[in-house]
Amino acid sequence: MLVKFDSKVAAITMFGEVAVTLLKAMGQSGVVPGALLAQDIPPALERLRRAVSGAPREGEDAGEREPKVSLAQRAFPLIDLLERSAKAGADVIWDKG
Repeated sequence: MLVKFDSKVAAITMFGEVAVTLLKAMGQSGVVPGALLAQDIPPALERLRRAVSGAPREGEDAGEREPKVSLAQRAFPLIDLLERSAKAGADVIWDKG
């Protein structure tokens, strides 16, 4: 499953499992579809930042060729969308992509 986050300022699409993890980190239920009103974005954004800053950083294992992508790296596009939406006073919705 893919999840699309949409706002009047931007739109992004994420893998469903990562999106649900990030939604829960923001204090949301993790249910898709859903929405976040503009006035509720700043506290949700702060919770998300705290959650990913404390997430363990994954490095490259000796037997793997590709480095693993950390939760903080996966959260970056959503954090950017939330910051831009908060500045513009725009709501954010998400649905299956």
